[in-house]
Amino acid sequence: MKSYDVDKIRNIALLGHGGSGKTTITEAMLFTAKLLKRAGTVEDGNTVSDYNKEEKDRQFSINTSLIPIEWHDHKYNIFDTPGYFDFIGEVNSALRVANGAVILVDASSGIEVGTEKAWNYTRKRNLPTFILVNKMDKENVNFDKLVTELREKFGKMVIPFHIPIGKEGDFKGFVNIVDMKARIYDGKTCKDAEVWPEKEVKMGQFREMLIESVAESDEELLEKYFEGEEFTEEEIHTGLRKGVIEGKLIPVLCGAATKNVGLHTLLDMLWDYLPSPKDVETIIGIDPDTEEPIERNLDEKDPFSAIVFKTIADPYVGKISLFKVQSGVIKKDDEVLNVNRDAKEKIGNLFSLRGKEQIEVSEIKAGDIGAVSKLTTTFTGDTLCDKDNPIKYEGIEFPEPTLYMAVEPKSKADEEKISSALHKLIDEDQTFKAERNNETKQLLIGGQGKTQLDVITSKLKNGFGVEVELSDPIIAYRETIKDTSSVQGKHKKQSGGAGQYGDVHIRFEPSTEEFEFDEEIFGGAVPKQYIPAVEKGLRESISKGVLAGYPVVNIKATLFDGSFHPVDSNEMAFKIAASLAFKKGIEAARPVLLEPIMKVEINIPDEYMGDIMGDMNKRRGRILGMEQQKDGSQLVIAEAPQAEMFKYAIDLKSMTQARGNFTMNFARYEEVPPQLSEKIIAETKTREDS
Repeated sequence: MKSYDVDKIRNIALLGHGGSGKTTITEAMLFTAKLLKRAGTVEDGNTVSDYNKEEKDRQFSINTSLIPIEWHDHKYNIFDTPGYFDFIGEVNSALRVANGAVILVDASSGIEVGTEKAWNYTRKRNLPTFILVNKMDKENVNFDKLVTELREKFGKMVIPFHIPIGKEGDFKGFVNIVDMKARIYDGKTCKDAEVWPEKEVKMGQFREMLIESVAESDEELLEKYFEGEEFTEEEIHTGLRKGVIEGKLIPVLCGAATKNVGLHTLLDMLWDYLPSPKDVETIIGIDPDTEEPIERNLDEKDPFSAIVFKTIADPYVGKISLFKVQSGVIKKDDEVLNVNRDAKEKIGNLFSLRGKEQIEVSEIKAGDIGAVSKLTTTFTGDTLCDKDNPIKYEGIEFPEPTLYMAVEPKSKADEEKISSALHKLIDEDQTFKAERNNETKQLLIGGQGKTQLDVITSKLKNGFGVEVELSDPIIAYRETIKDTSSVQGKHKKQSGGAGQYGDVHIRFEPSTEEFEFDEEIFGGAVPKQYIPAVEKGLRESISKGVLAGYPVVNIKATLFDGSFHPVDSNEMAFKIAASLAFKKGIEAARPVLLEPIMKVEINIPDEYMGDIMGDMNKRRGRILGMEQQKDGSQLVIAEAPQAEMFKYAIDLKSMTQARGNFTMNFARYEEVPPQLSEKIIAETKTREDS
């Protein structure tokens, strides 16, 4: 594959609901560009994009695949992104380096949740965008109705560029409103045809919308429009392209990927209307030493710099880093600086990935996408640059995990392997986390939902030979007291040799501090040198309470009396006496169990408010407030016990058809209701006995 200048490059993300046909469209593009002799299918598991075992088994995309396509002396870097919401991190990575997007819509399903999310992604980033209505050959398709719904949902900037020819199985092409030509497809070729007379009325209606968009793109054209003058073909194309690039115009196209209808036109229009990196990007980073802004040109003559946007952790090939060159040129054997790690990296073989195929290249210029293997210190989001001209770019924003599960290898022999395997998977997917809970001794893995965690367990088995079991995490409860008690703790041992004697009287009471120790000793009842031992004995004791062995918090212990033996007393004796007093004192002060309470912020469309509030009540939660957001959604602020929130990521998706999202953080501990407390204590003791 040859090296392309920045103005010949298009970096385009395919977005849309799961099942809308992104992978099939990618396959059809490859076939149309004569890079495949026969297009594969998701069902047969032989597509270029979905090449790993997990994707083939599940028949949907899990990873973003890079698919470079050469078309009429231009290069398209196509990012085939997952449509399932658990894999949002893959979408974020692609959008970090894409300069345009195509949102796919299933013609028979219409606007789905994934359509809405894709729209929001592109609007948030102001990405030039097409909407492609795919699967026009399916039954019960009404293109006119769907266009109306798209315009009602997303605004008048959404304008059809096509009018379909034929319905369902007879769908064979469309009239292109821009150039007033009909195009007919036979599965391999595309031919121009005469415009059908019955299409002319509808064409006139939509073409007037396009001409208005052209007029609004330029003051001179607007004046020409009001004076009733006709636009030239060049003015129309220039005005429409400007409207698309500025986000004021969203063309709606139609096609059928499985019949290869519309692909030639789509490939042409990606070039005609979507921007090169140079058209839309201003390359701004910071000086890593001064943090002052630095601007670079998307030009091969500038010093080299790049952003690493994706990592592939292949257990056999090793780590592959995908990057976008922001300025300059990178060549094999170059030595570059990783600014984030302050480490030098040697660039080995450079290549472009097409699915899993590695296509060697001699160099990669500004604006283009490349890959390199076996970088030792580089991770997703890092900046690579010229050693003598350091610059650091903004990283990639990834959501925090919303679902945590405890993971345990089925075989003891796998306990060492699991840590290494999880670290490699974390390198690959920044929305996935693994951490050891030192209190519960459990290894926890966290992700965006159950599907993602199921995929992780499959990768552990198929890629690293580690079989695991998932379970709900153990909750880190606490214990405290509600009353005051005064008790004696006495340790006396006199059976041969040196004896031991320690005697303390301690008052226990509730406190706002986690642990307080005080002493009110008069007359040397307990010598001063033994008082620190008493405190130490208490501090060690609070790690295990009397109800279920959970740490004890929010207590004050006051040493107010005691006695000692001039020969047998020592620090150990007083430490043991304090621990005896602790157990008696906590039992006498009405101990209770505390549970972690989480603060939850839930973003949902307004229509789900009632369901969310009702569900939160069932979880023993309480609503603290609601805030209207700029996009019309509601932010619900609530608190709920952690025990009720483990599967909330799954349940919220179900309640809101995946339109809702949430964040959750620890707030404080609160007393567990008595009826639940008894059950938790019994379960804890059973677990410890087993």
